[in-house]
Order: sequence, then structure tokens, then C-alpha cells
Amino acid sequence: MSPQQYPILVTGGTGKQGGATARRLLADGIPVRTLVRDPEASAARSLALAGAELVVADFDTPSTLDAAVAGTRGIFLVPPAAFGPNGWDVDLEAARGIAVVDAAKRANVEQIVFTSIASMSDDSSWGAGGKQRIEDAIAASGLRYTVLRPVRFMENYLMRTSPVDGIIDGVHKHLFPADQPLQVVALDDIAAFAALAFADADRFHGHTIELASDAVPPSKAVALISETTGHQISYRELTEPDADALGQQIGDTWRLLRETGGWRADIAKLRHIYPALTTFESWLAATGATQIKALLDSDQVSSAR
Repeated sequence: MSPQQYPILVTGGTGKQGGATARRLLADGIPVRTLVRDPEASAARSLALAGAELVVADFDTPSTLDAAVAGTRGIFLVPPAAFGPNGWDVDLEAARGIAVVDAAKRANVEQIVFTSIASMSDDSSWGAGGKQRIEDAIAASGLRYTVLRPVRFMENYLMRTSPVDGIIDGVHKHLFPADQPLQVVALDDIAAFAALAFADADRFHGHTIELASDAVPPSKAVALISETTGHQISYRELTEPDADALGQQIGDTWRLLRETGGWRADIAKLRHIYPALTTFESWLAATGATQIKALLDSDQVSSAR
């Protein structure tokens, strides 16, 4: 059996980044094993129908991970976010990711591609503490590795339950300055860079890639959404007191955005590596506008009842 015939284990396969990556690898003819907790869940069954092998394991039960990683040549690692009423549980998130790294070492897995979080500065930003500890463990593991640090997802415009993000009652509210270019990334582009790293492990070994697809001011983004969906959308930039009222970490992120200017991915360099990098307008044209419109249409129907 050649190395290319061994599967890549995709964690988070029923989530956003893992799901996109699993489907990209399967489309490229790469065998995929997907870590799931419930193989009967609709997202898990969809992956199985697409050709993925399902394996039941749990980040919070490390003893289940050895069987999940056995016989794989690489791991796409995206541990479940650990966020609760008191903010990010960095200890839990770090423990989850490091447990997979330890299992990978025991199984002599060749490579890990870890999706982390984009950086704004050398300081800790919202949600970065646990991910940084996972990055450090991977770098010290002796395995070949690549770290992807994606910025905010374009798909976040579809969110419905977050205190910021999504579009509710015709308003998109967030921490970002309204007229300052905001870096965003398409999930498909995260998957594409993961696939590139797995296809050429030597080229991408040791690289940490700040990953963005486009940079669009929030005010322009809502104008484009309005134009493509037929729904009038406005943007509300939260004030500092608004952000602080949502929690210290959100308030700290509001200030960090203004102190640093935001994320700093080199989009031109990324496009040189991957010329098919998604623009915000092309994402809207392909799938985004249709998905957003369906949600907004549904909101109108519900409010009319």
C-alpha cells in the first residue's frame, strides 16, 4: 500500500472547516477518515455518503483517539471550540488539541495540518491562548506540520445565534470599524490550503500561514449583500461600551482591532500560491447570496405570521 493510499483523518468533519476539508480531499481522490461522536447525525451520514470512513471518538476521552489515528498518514486538526458563559476555556481547548498530537506521535503519523486563529499582533487575542499552546505542542512533536491561521469566515454572515455576526432584523452588527477593509476567508479556501499542505508536506512543513481570501469593509459588504439578495441590510459598528457589555474578551478584542489595525494576511502572496482564491463577490455569486437570501426570506415569513 503506497503512502497516498492511507487515509487522512479529518477532525471536526461535521463542522465548517472540517467538513469543507473532508469534501475537498475526497474530491481530490484522497481517502478520508472522519472523527465523529455520533455516526447517525445527518452531517456524519452525509460525509459517509460522500465516501468518508467514519470513526467514533471523543476529544474529551483521549483513550478513544488511538484507534482513530491508527493507520492514517495525516491529520487535519480542528478541536472543538471551548467557549462558555465565562469566555474561552483555553485549558480545555489546549488539552483537546494536545491529546490528538500525542496520539499522532504514538501512531507515527507523518503530518498534522492544524487550523488555528489569525493573529493581529504578538499579543494574545480573543480565543488565541489555547490554540497557541496546541501550535507549540505540534512544533515540538517532531512531526511534519503546517499551521493555518484563518481570519473571519465569509460564512459567518449566515450565523444566527452569536451576540455579534450574522444578519438579524436587517442589521449586521460587529466589532469591526465600518469603513476599514476587513479580511475574510472562504471555507473552501481553508480546505484548499489544507489540501495543498497534504499534497506537498515537504514544501509546507513548518509554515504558519495567515489565511485570508479578500479584504472588504463591512459597510461595502452589506451593500453587496443588499444588492445580491434584494434585502436592505445595514451595518452597525458596536461601540466600546457595547463590546464590553458582551464580556471582557469581546471588549478586549474591540480594542485590539483598533490598536493593531486588524489581521495581516498577505492576500497577494496567498493568491500567488493558490490563484483560485475566493473574492467576497465571487462567494456571494456562487453560494453566499442564495444562502443569505433564504434566511432573510424565512425571517420575513416568520415576522408576517
